[in-house]
Amino acid sequence: MAAEGGGKEMNEIKTQFTTREGLYKLLSHSEYSRPNRVPFNSQGSNPVRVSFVNVNDQSGNGDRLCFNVGRELYFYIYKGVRKAADLSKPIDKRIYKGTQPTCHDFNHLTATAESVSLLVGFSAGQVQLIDPIKKETSKLFNEERLIDKSRVTCVKWVPGSESLFLVAHSSGNMYLYNVEHTCGTTAPHYQLLKQGESFAVHTCKSKSTRNPLLKWTVGEGALNEFAFSPDGKFLACVSQDGFLRVFNFDSVELHGTMKSYFGGLLCVCWSPDGKYIVTGGEDDLVTVWSFVDCRVIARGHGHKSWVSVVAFDPYTTSVEESDPMEFSGSDEDFQDLHFGRDRANSTQSRLSKRNSTDSRPVSVTYRFGSVGQDTQLCLWDLTEDILFPHQPLSRARTHTNVMNATSPPAGSGGTNPGSNGNSITTPGNSVPPPLPRSNSLPHSAVSNAGSKSSVMDGAIASGVSKFATLSLHDRKERHHEKDHKRNHSMGHISSKSSDKLNLVTKTKTDPAKTLGTPLCPRMEDVPLLEPLICKKIAHERLTVLIFLEDCIVTACQEGFICTWARPGKVRWLEDSLECTHGK
Repeated sequence: MAAEGGGKEMNEIKTQFTTREGLYKLLSHSEYSRPNRVPFNSQGSNPVRVSFVNVNDQSGNGDRLCFNVGRELYFYIYKGVRKAADLSKPIDKRIYKGTQPTCHDFNHLTATAESVSLLVGFSAGQVQLIDPIKKETSKLFNEERLIDKSRVTCVKWVPGSESLFLVAHSSGNMYLYNVEHTCGTTAPHYQLLKQGESFAVHTCKSKSTRNPLLKWTVGEGALNEFAFSPDGKFLACVSQDGFLRVFNFDSVELHGTMKSYFGGLLCVCWSPDGKYIVTGGEDDLVTVWSFVDCRVIARGHGHKSWVSVVAFDPYTTSVEESDPMEFSGSDEDFQDLHFGRDRANSTQSRLSKRNSTDSRPVSVTYRFGSVGQDTQLCLWDLTEDILFPHQPLSRARTHTNVMNATSPPAGSGGTNPGSNGNSITTPGNSVPPPLPRSNSLPHSAVSNAGSKSSVMDGAIASGVSKFATLSLHDRKERHHEKDHKRNHSMGHISSKSSDKLNLVTKTKTDPAKTLGTPLCPRMEDVPLLEPLICKKIAHERLTVLIFLEDCIVTACQEGFICTWARPGKVRWLEDSLECTHGK
C-alpha cells in the first residue's frame, strides 16, 4: 500500500539522487546478483551481506566481492564504476545444505592475488575458513555445534592479526578464536576472567591452548553486531536488549554504555577517527554517541522502519579553516584540503589539529549513511553545531568535498593510509587513523607499536594482564606457518559447572527508569538530525551499505548488489560502454 498522502511518488524506486557535492547515479550495468538474475525468495532467509577485499594484483583492478544469497555464496571480481559486471564468471560459488551463510569477513593482512582468507559464519553456529581463490576449505570451527548452537550474527578478524578472529552469536555470546588452534577433543571448561555489569568473560581452561580462547557473555538476548574501533583497541557491541556497550578489547574493561530509545539495537559503526559511534535499530532512529564523553549527542529520524545498517563515509568529509592565519600546515596540505587529494590523510590531519589545541581552527562535518527495512537510503551530515554546541559557529562556510578521480585508493590491500603518524588525542586514549576503503570491514591498517605498553599501564588484574599480553603478541607477530592440522570436534560442555559460569550479573533495566537519564535521554533533550537525503532505492528491505572511494554499494534482500557512482565517476563506465557498443 502507498503511504498516506504519498501516492505513486512514495513507491517509486529512485535511480539517482543529488547532494550538495553533486549527482549520485545507479549503474544498472554494475549490478551483481546470482548469475540468472532471478530475484531471490527472501522469506525466512538470512540477510544478504557483502564483503570486499583488495588483492593487489598487477591488473590494477584488485577489488574482490563476496556476497551470500540464501544458501549460496559467491566470489567475484568487482569492476565497480569502470566496467560492467560479468555474472557469468564467478571466481567461486558454493551452495550449502542444511545451513545458510549469515556473515563473512576477509583478512586484509594476508590477501594476495593467489590466496585470500575468508571467514564465513552460518545459521547453525559453525564458522568456516575458506580460500575462494584456491577454492579450498581450510578449517571448520564449532563443527559439531558444541561451542554454540545459535546463529552466527557477526564474524570479524581482529584488526592487525593474521590469526585471531571474533564471532558473535544470537545466544548473546562472543568467542575469540585462533586459526592456528584446534577446538579440542574433550569438553571445554571455562573459568571466569572478568565480570562486570551485564557482561562476563571466561577463558578456556586447558593444559594446551585451544579454541575458543575466550568466551564473552554480553547483555540479554542476541548480540546483533560488533565493530572494532579504527585502532583495534575498543570493541562496540549492540544487543537485542537495546544496549550499546563499548569495551577496551585487550584489558576487557567496559568503557561506556547507551540504551536505545525503544527495542533492540541492530547495527553499529565508528567514525573514521574513532571519536563517535552511530547505532541503529528497532526504534527507527540513528543515534550518535560520543566516545570521549560517553553520552548521546544527537538522534536522527528519517526511517519508517527498523534501521539495519549504519556506516560512515570516510571519503566525503567537510573540513575548512575558519581563520587562514591559524592554518599551520604546508601549502601542499592546504591544496589537499580544498582539492580532495589524499582525503584520508588530509582529513585526519585537520581532525588531529582540532583536538590537539583549545582553539577552533577548523570546521568539521562527518557524513554517514543508513539503510533500513523500509527500503530507504538516508544520508546524514553531523555538523559543527552538533559536535561543539558550546562554541561559536565558524564564520567559514562549511562545504563537502569528494575525492578527485586522480586520488589514489585509500587503504588498498595491506597499505596504511594513516601511516603518517597522525592521531587524535583524547583523555586517556589514542584514537586512530581513518578506516580505509570500507568501514564495514576491520582493516589491516593498524600499528600495534606502543599499544602494548599503554594497555599494560595502570592497575590491571593479573588474569586480564595475561590475556592482554597474549592478544597483543598474537596480533603483532605474523604467523607464516601454512600447515593446518586436522579438525577436532569438541565434546559436550559439562552442564552444572557451565551453567554457573553463565550466570552473569545482568541488570533488569526498566525502560521507564532509563528514559530521561544520560543512558537514554529524551527526544527533546538532544538535537534531532534530519537526513540530507532519504530515498526509496529497493523493493525489498536493505541489508548492505558500504562506502568506497568512487561509489556507494547497497544490497537488498532480493539478492541485488547495486553500485551508485559518486559525482563525476559515472562517465568511466558510460564511456567504456559506448566504445563497446560502437564496435
